[in-house]
Amino acid sequence: MKIYDKLVDIQRDIRARSLTCSDLVAFYLENIHSQSDLNIFLEVFEEEAIAKAKEVDQKIQNGTAGRLAGLVIGIKDVICYKGHRLSASSKILENFESLFTSTALQRLLDEDAIVIGRQNCDEFAMGSSNENSAYGAVANPIDPERVPGGSSGASAAAVAARMCHASLGSDTGGSVRQPASFCGVVGLKPTYGRISRFGLIAYASSFDQIGVLSHSVEDAALLLEIMAGKDPNDQTTSAKSPKLNLVSTNKPKVGFLKECLESPALDPEIKSTCHQLLESFRKEGLEVKELSFPLLPSLVSTYYVLTTAEASSNLSRYDGIRYGHRNAQAASLEEVYTQTRTEALGAEVKRRIMLGTFVLSSGYYDAYYGRAQKVRRKIKEETHSMLDEVDLILSPVVPATAFKIGEKSEDPIEMYLSDIFTVHANLAGIPAISLPLGSHSNGLPFGVQLMGKAFDEETILSFSTKLMNK
Repeated sequence: MKIYDKLVDIQRDIRARSLTCSDLVAFYLENIHSQSDLNIFLEVFEEEAIAKAKEVDQKIQNGTAGRLAGLVIGIKDVICYKGHRLSASSKILENFESLFTSTALQRLLDEDAIVIGRQNCDEFAMGSSNENSAYGAVANPIDPERVPGGSSGASAAAVAARMCHASLGSDTGGSVRQPASFCGVVGLKPTYGRISRFGLIAYASSFDQIGVLSHSVEDAALLLEIMAGKDPNDQTTSAKSPKLNLVSTNKPKVGFLKECLESPALDPEIKSTCHQLLESFRKEGLEVKELSFPLLPSLVSTYYVLTTAEASSNLSRYDGIRYGHRNAQAASLEEVYTQTRTEALGAEVKRRIMLGTFVLSSGYYDAYYGRAQKVRRKIKEETHSMLDEVDLILSPVVPATAFKIGEKSEDPIEMYLSDIFTVHANLAGIPAISLPLGSHSNGLPFGVQLMGKAFDEETILSFSTKLMNK
């Protein structure tokens, strides 16, 4: 079958009657089955996807199809889909079936998107490698000895391996953008509050956002536009118009963070690609400005203090009492709690719960959590101040290309530090995108990140479209 990077091309061929939704679903199902060793899908909705494809094909013939007719998507296993299992890749939610559909997904379904299955992830979206799943690590389709990134690693890998056209992931500190960089696809994290979190399993509620993984910026923009908007089930959502114009003649001012490009951890080839891009912008007549951001070394520590604190609160609901797994041998209420959580939660989730409980505990609250909140406020203020000077901030997505499976498993600090360039956008609540603009001499792809003003995805996406279509 012809390979498609853009939905518009799929829909053009469907209109020309040289392609059907049924053809597409069959193609993706074949790729899923032939590459099952990558461990990308936890569950494939095969019969349902085939039936839905026939339904959408009929709608197309009748002229009643939605804007996403022809789009086959996968969903990360933290997004609710009524009547389908949902586990957050954890044993504690094994065989749990969702009672409702997330707002973001429902808006895509209403436009005739076809969901092909639920995708593996780091347990409760906690990880940077997709090695923390209770159902096994995910392999990178470009090099199966390497990780696809995390926590939305399988969602990025599915797009890269042509198992679906696009995926929905979640981004708490880079969990869409980092896997996008490792797998060579587009990864978009919108502004906090742009897309409803209703139906997204919570990790850290003031950071979490549903994001998009795709081959093209245009498709990411279309999915964002459809999912975005006010939701009465999520009071943090914004009513600002999500309508996006990707054809812009404006010349944005582009800034870069000196501390990022001078970081000793940054791979020389990634650094060189960033500098080459900046030089190309100058040649095109764009204003490029060097920015100083001394708070860069504080980003990771601030992020992990705050997110683990929120995780310790959010994950307290998985107690063996209300739903999910329960230890069968427990003889008392306390044993139900302790034995259920001990046997059904993975090591990384336990680590983050304990860290979060510690920073919230009496005697340490002000020293850690309270102080981190003050630093976060300072990060937001300085970031917004920089974005008063420029329209976009360019940086690497990650310090290096995808690492080998198991390479960083024994050193959580080293793993956490791989998030140094991505957590910035989540701490500040601003939009960011990873664009697959780099190719390393080791044969692996890497992305370049653009961050922009809150609720100004239009500038990011229109500029990214030009970069990708050069």
